Amino acid sequence: MSETTQKKDVRSLTIEDLKAVFESKGEKAFRAKQVYEWLWKKSAQSFDEMSNLSKDTREFLNTHFVINGVNVGDKQISADGTIKNAFRLADNNVVEGVLIPTPKRMTACISSQVGCSLTCKFCATGKLDRLRNLNADEIYDQVVLIRNQAEEHYNIPLSNIVYMGMGEPLLNYRNVLASIDKITSPEGLNMAPKRITVSTAGIAKMIKKLGDDQVKFNLALSLHAANDEKRSKIMPINEQNTLESLAEALKYFHEKTGSRVTYEYIIFRDFNDTLNDARELANFCKHVPCKVNVIEYNAIDGGEFQQADEAKVNAFTSFLESKNIIVKVRRSRGKDIDAACGQLANKNKAKKTVN
Repeated sequence: MSETTQKKDVRSLTIEDLKAVFESKGEKAFRAKQVYEWLWKKSAQSFDEMSNLSKDTREFLNTHFVINGVNVGDKQISADGTIKNAFRLADNNVVEGVLIPTPKRMTACISSQVGCSLTCKFCATGKLDRLRNLNADEIYDQVVLIRNQAEEHYNIPLSNIVYMGMGEPLLNYRNVLASIDKITSPEGLNMAPKRITVSTAGIAKMIKKLGDDQVKFNLALSLHAANDEKRSKIMPINEQNTLESLAEALKYFHEKTGSRVTYEYIIFRDFNDTLNDARELANFCKHVPCKVNVIEYNAIDGGEFQQADEAKVNAFTSFLESKNIIVKVRRSRGKDIDAACGQLANKNKAKKTVN
């Protein structure tokens, strides 16, 4: 066992844990608050950065603890300014995260798992195995690194975070919520919860748990078809989480939180792009207050789908608007570097390493 693996990950400790550490060493408990602030507010990646601690204290921390920081292993910049990162984790696994710049916002798209277990047919990540969940600090680090890129490349602060990268966030529930706590807490990055959106492929019991926990962030459901037969064909998870069960869970979530839900709808040629598909979607929209993002499909290697015709997309969205549904068409960004929705799969230099 290496020296590093013998040390405890300091960011796995609560502030109470840190107080106990310092008290056992005969130091004042306020040292814990100082360290905690360095870790979560100032995003320190080494104990040597903690300049208001004594040299002895820093040496003590270096001897007994480690900060398992995330690094940018590879970075690609799209012609449209989108930046895709291959983030290398302390165990040498890789996940991807994307900075999406637009005139109105700077958005970080971050991952919650190494790989994914859901095998959605249109998603490159779904072709990977799920190796493990990310820890809260690994999710937090992605946000910090992308925030730094927004400021370095565009001189604009990060405005939004979407949990829409690799993995299913609600299958890593505890760590995802813990990461959001660190991102939104005044003792952390102090971002507003309403600037954060968690996207799920649809796990009914976990959507209800979000309601029970009365979360303040936004919820998005990757819907892509409002017809069980079609949805099950492209998203096997629908077989255990039918549209009826999802509708019930979403009603419960809305009753508990009062939050409007976003439906993501990737529109595929000759699959879910007809007016009848739009009618089924409009009917599903009646369950809870919502808005719809119609998303341009991005081709993946070995994929069986194609992008819908522009005329079909326009007719589809016009029908939804005629039913007084808030709808936006999301144009893909970063396609030239495989950074667009559904394309994150650790291609090229961003190869995952399995130990």
